[in-house]
Amino acid sequence: MAVPGLVLLLAAVAAGASRAPWWESIARLQPEAADERQAAAVRELLERLVGPRAASGFSVSVNRSLAGPGGLDTYRLSSRTPGVVDVAGSSGVAAASGIYRYLKDFCGCHVSWSGSQLRLPDSLPPVPTEILVTSPNRFRFYQNVCTQSYSYVWWNWERWEREIDWMALHGINMALAFTGQEAIWQRVYLSLGLNQSEINEYFTGPAFLAWNRMGNLHTWAGPLPLSWHLKQLYLQYRILERMRSLGMLTVLPAFSGHIPHGILRVFPRINATRLGSWSHFDCACSCTYLLSPEDPMFQVIGTLFLKELIKEFGTDHVYSADTFNEMRPLSSEPAYLSRVSAAVFRSMAGADPGAMWLMQGWLFQHQPDFWQPAQVRALLQGVPLGRMVVLDLFAESKPVYPWTESFYGQPFIWCMLHNFGGNHGLFGTVESINRGPFLAREFLNSTMVGIGLTPEGTGQNDIMYELMTDLGWCKEPVDLQQWVTEYAVQRYGVRNAKAMAAWQLLLQSVYNCSGVCINHNHSPLVRRPSLRMNTELWYNQSAVYEAWRLLQSSTGELAASSTFCYDLVDVARQAMQQLVSDYYLDIKQAFQGQALSRLLTTGGVLVYDLLPELDSLLASDERFLLGQWLESARSMATSDREAELYDLNARNQLTLWGPLGNILDYANKQLGGLVLDYYGVRWSLFVSTLVECLNAGMPFHQNQFNQAVFQVERGFIYNGKRYPARPTGNTLEIAQKIFLKYYPSAMKRGHLGAA
Repeated sequence: MAVPGLVLLLAAVAAGASRAPWWESIARLQPEAADERQAAAVRELLERLVGPRAASGFSVSVNRSLAGPGGLDTYRLSSRTPGVVDVAGSSGVAAASGIYRYLKDFCGCHVSWSGSQLRLPDSLPPVPTEILVTSPNRFRFYQNVCTQSYSYVWWNWERWEREIDWMALHGINMALAFTGQEAIWQRVYLSLGLNQSEINEYFTGPAFLAWNRMGNLHTWAGPLPLSWHLKQLYLQYRILERMRSLGMLTVLPAFSGHIPHGILRVFPRINATRLGSWSHFDCACSCTYLLSPEDPMFQVIGTLFLKELIKEFGTDHVYSADTFNEMRPLSSEPAYLSRVSAAVFRSMAGADPGAMWLMQGWLFQHQPDFWQPAQVRALLQGVPLGRMVVLDLFAESKPVYPWTESFYGQPFIWCMLHNFGGNHGLFGTVESINRGPFLAREFLNSTMVGIGLTPEGTGQNDIMYELMTDLGWCKEPVDLQQWVTEYAVQRYGVRNAKAMAAWQLLLQSVYNCSGVCINHNHSPLVRRPSLRMNTELWYNQSAVYEAWRLLQSSTGELAASSTFCYDLVDVARQAMQQLVSDYYLDIKQAFQGQALSRLLTTGGVLVYDLLPELDSLLASDERFLLGQWLESARSMATSDREAELYDLNARNQLTLWGPLGNILDYANKQLGGLVLDYYGVRWSLFVSTLVECLNAGMPFHQNQFNQAVFQVERGFIYNGKRYPARPTGNTLEIAQKIFLKYYPSAMKRGHLGAA
């Protein structure tokens, strides 16, 4: 019989019984900001959200004695004073979560990455009976190491402020805080005797820093200008102050063992090994050096860095380090792996005796042939139980906790990774995330201490993150059909029957992938064309076409809603992505059947009509603009030279992902400007090449095409073209035009595909 480990443990804590050996370390992690400071920060957030209504309609307080057993966050909603909503929380985050619960359930409001719907009634509805909610999750974690590069890299403080508000409202109480760390590393490397050129050679450009930090890459798209370091330091001060003032635990970076080549010059007798290459990069940009855990310099460097970091930023005592992210260890010997993890942790504890190591568990499922039970156990148990928390990073599809006996006693967080590379594309595993966290908590001797959101890129599929953060406060699964109906009402502020029906269809199709599902968009639209492209879907595409029709027919009532306009564009984009696959199959069949006329007709529609129409739709919404991404990159610069460097970083990440297409199209996006000038030009070259092959009676050679299309791809990165950072055209008019043109044939194709 399964033993609900954490549930029983919390009951034991409440009763004063003996605790699990790791629980005290977890319980010690508490926000340091005073209750009143946290309450003030929540009041300021509320004012940013609803303006003057914040002061007149709400009373906000923070009292950590409200916390449940083991420090579990708790909020209380009541209406003790007529006309005023009283919100109390055990932390600032708990209070903010209570506010958002009230705004959603009593006022029908909604806050998301793509926009907010905050139409409050003239008189705030009272809370008829006191509501008291305690989260079953000690931690509600947010971020992936990769998110720093795929989403946050060009953010200014204004954008960070909105994100931290979103985090607090959605109950996030632990998050990575990685900004500005290169400035501290530079200080450390200079103090160790490296020169500036050696440091410049080590750091990547801004858009690739996530993989520099994990020891995968060096040099590529760099160097980092001095102004970058200064700006990022300033930004980090503000990020940390705001997160901590709201009662969040900030996770700082720590030393994982990777070192610049220059260290070997300064310390020629150091024991370091050059690792193998990473993900199609050669040693010009990868093959970093890993310091031996037994070398005395491991502790010197690790402790020096963390002391300098803490001196600069303070600490909440949680640190992140990933030594073997997608990198095969030098030895599979359990003793070696234990020495590595022990050395990493010891360098943390040397600077902070209360240190807790937060480690991404991606490595265990990414290279399962290496990470067998003995190797996993050795790495995890090189650290005292309770002094490490493991992120079960991809638990919605490939949970690690079941086959590691709950991470061999180390606490873990059940995470939804969901998104790879920040790709656009409707996708989700609602059934999995609605059941998974509760099954994990009831697992035999479970050490689960929370849930997490770990997307590689943000700003997409709002519904999945809304559901996951709601579940962070639930003790059992929700009724998904009822939940999604309320989601549609809150998102648009109107109970529109067609919109609700559209979301029911989407929930049952694109958002209900079962089995091992990876949201890495493989649509032919965003891939280098070939005659061997994958067009398989996990859902009936006619469901998306019908949802498209339902949303389009709701335009009259919902046109004023910003979130509706976003969803209309996003669903139309998904429908047109499906159509690209259908046109591709027609093109392929026409070429293989030597039907030149059919090839010209179908290829012409795709290249000269469908893709330009899609681009114009995306370009009409500021949330789908290439220009926004590129201009935010350029805005970080202090000179034309820096602007060109950041522009190259921003373009390359979306496309070639390396000098030679090393991770081609991994971070693909469907953005106005990118669809026409990058994907569209590739497809034009593909169709024209196929036509030339038919005319000449020659076979299509993929290698020759790849060489030609690489010039197109590289040309986009270096063409210097500036793209609008503001939308052009009327979204609703463009959407209507596209719908009338393509919906009839789309539904016909959808039904044929379903058959």
